[in-house]
Amino acid sequence: MTEFELKAQVCQLGRRMYDSGFVAANDGNISVRLNEREILTTPTGVSKGFMTPEMLITVDTAGNVLTANGDWRPSSELKMHLKVYKERPDVTAVVHAHPPYATTFAIARKPLNQPLVAEAVVSLGCVPVAAYATPSTSEIPASIEPYLQDFDAVLLANHGALAWGCDLVTAYHKLESVEFYAKLTFLSTQLGQPVELAKEQIETLYTIREKMGLTGRHPAKRCGVNCDLQCGRNYQRK
Repeated sequence: MTEFELKAQVCQLGRRMYDSGFVAANDGNISVRLNEREILTTPTGVSKGFMTPEMLITVDTAGNVLTANGDWRPSSELKMHLKVYKERPDVTAVVHAHPPYATTFAIARKPLNQPLVAEAVVSLGCVPVAAYATPSTSEIPASIEPYLQDFDAVLLANHGALAWGCDLVTAYHKLESVEFYAKLTFLSTQLGQPVELAKEQIETLYTIREKMGLTGRHPAKRCGVNCDLQCGRNYQRK
């Protein structure tokens, strides 16, 4: 995609994020790689539902501003985006928001690790909770580092959710999947004890994922990750 097309897509996803209630006021941020040296990112102090392409900023991999119109500046939370790009060369887009159900789990510091929905098992596996870190500080990239090699999404304790992928749409869909997974987990718990998929069923879903050739990382590829999770709670892949 051209830079113009990427800017238009960032604004489109920003509106979708805002309209979906994933952010309030000026919350959230989106970034995408232009090339190995340049990253396009959303500005601070503007609602993601009302961005226009000329507001977007180009930075280098250290976060230094390369091009910006007027007084627009990148979010101080760009640090966690840059950390993802540094540790995951396969990633070209990162999305951060505060979707209500996912953020509720982040506040309660409860990982999304119950295998309740086939689609979530295939696309996410599970979603860990990174330790609390003060927003906009260097604590944030340090808190997510343990999960970058084995996951494509993480809950940020008492903060929100972060997702990444091979392109903008994939990264945003990861974020939507995290929120839907959290919503279904929450609502099914209100009805009683949710029934988890059996280990044989999870094994079949992991095999399906492998055959689909999905991009990104997934705990199915390496269980026993140091994230205080059990893969599927009652299931350990060999």
